[in-house]
Amino acid sequence: MNNSPINKSAGSSSAGNASLEVFAAALRLGVTSFGGPIAHLGYFREEYVVRRNWLDERGYADLVALCQFLPGPASSQVGMAVGIARAGLPGALAAWLGFTLPSALALVLFALGVDALGGATATGWLHGLKVVAVAVVAQAVWGMAKGLCPDRERATIAILAALTTLAWPSAAGQLLAIGAAGVVGWWRLPPTALGMESHTGFRISKAVGTTAWIIFFVLLSGLPVARQLTTSPALDIFDSFFRVGSLVFGGGHVVLPLLQAEVVGSGWVTNEQFIAGYGAAQAVPGPLFTFSAYLGAVMNGWSGALLALLAIFAPSFLLIVGALPFWDSLRGKSSFQSMLSGINAAVVGLLLAALYRPIWTSAILSSGDFALSLSAFGLLTYWQWPPWLVVIFTAVAAEILARF
Repeated sequence: MNNSPINKSAGSSSAGNASLEVFAAALRLGVTSFGGPIAHLGYFREEYVVRRNWLDERGYADLVALCQFLPGPASSQVGMAVGIARAGLPGALAAWLGFTLPSALALVLFALGVDALGGATATGWLHGLKVVAVAVVAQAVWGMAKGLCPDRERATIAILAALTTLAWPSAAGQLLAIGAAGVVGWWRLPPTALGMESHTGFRISKAVGTTAWIIFFVLLSGLPVARQLTTSPALDIFDSFFRVGSLVFGGGHVVLPLLQAEVVGSGWVTNEQFIAGYGAAQAVPGPLFTFSAYLGAVMNGWSGALLALLAIFAPSFLLIVGALPFWDSLRGKSSFQSMLSGINAAVVGLLLAALYRPIWTSAILSSGDFALSLSAFGLLTYWQWPPWLVVIFTAVAAEILARF
């Protein structure tokens, strides 16, 4: 299939024009893609497969399978991979920038606005953002569990992963849960085929892929050492967010416990600021990882936002560049497919733990909060309201309740 849509386009335009084309398409997605990573993948398919014909169904399904396995935000990594196929490595940067920029800017402005209000974190509408976060995460647990834990074995893995994460609320606990789930999956679960052979072309050599892996592991192991040898606040922030971006499987809401441990545990951000910002992140389109821009802005304004944003997404870029040249040979192994089934089940458990702490424990303080969150869950799940509208409804309702 040498005449695939991607391969034809690669020779029809200059690298610069192709990158601008990728940026324009990603920016369109960045201002319209509400609903979280699963919804983002639906938007991506419509834009890249159906509307633009940049790749076929098989190629797209393969990319989704790969990015679900890698740490980091799956939807952003799929976008980067499409950008690479369309315009090489500059295309990956263009895809990331277009998809990320709208929500990152909105959350930074929100962070600076809340800071300027000084003390507004006790107002009703901000508490409403915390309450709606419960509904959004509950919906994510519900949806992911149906697809990733359809049987007794994987449901058990999910529950045990949740218990492990709650008992050991740190990066180490999350890694333990994921690693154990992978081993159990390899040992006990049947392989699940990831689809037919992909014919999508990626202009990345194995040498470039290997270099990306080396850079990733050097940073992951070297940054904590450098942090101990210096007293640079910027290095501390970069190390913390890079580590979070490197260790989160499943992306999206699963990032919450690690981020909370890093920024709240270090005293950089209060738990109230953390939950309010997470609620605000539900009202904007694009990847949830742009929540890092909000946290960075709370810590150190615009410069902190940029540093945190680059740090948390850097692993995703390095990992997708490193994985693409080797994906075809890896994906056909049945042992890998079984391991992936276990890891995906553990992701559901990690999300379930995040639903309880920090989301539920910080937001549901009364029967009124529970009733409001339950209403938001119903609007999201059964009435199919868009998340941004549910966020506005809940914030307004919470403000009205606060006045009474």
